[in-house]
Amino acid sequence: MAEIKKQKRVVIFTAPGCSWCSTAKQYLKKKEIKFKTIDISKDPDAAKDCKRHGCTGVPVLLIGSRWICGFDKAKIDQELKK
Repeated sequence: MAEIKKQKRVVIFTAPGCSWCSTAKQYLKKKEIKFKTIDISKDPDAAKDCKRHGCTGVPVLLIGSRWICGFDKAKIDQELKK
């Protein structure tokens, strides 16, 4: 019987009008990855978390415990495979 691998928790931090955020969300949907969206314009604590991890713009993805600044397909795919 094939082992079902549990998906890592994925959170995407976005802001209104961010085209890269939309691109990142579409990419995750296409790969059938479940994710939670947090709008940093409505959640100042989330914005501070992103900055604390070195991310000054959006989108920011948190995959498991790994922070990814910007829409970086290679890093996203690498983290999702682990």
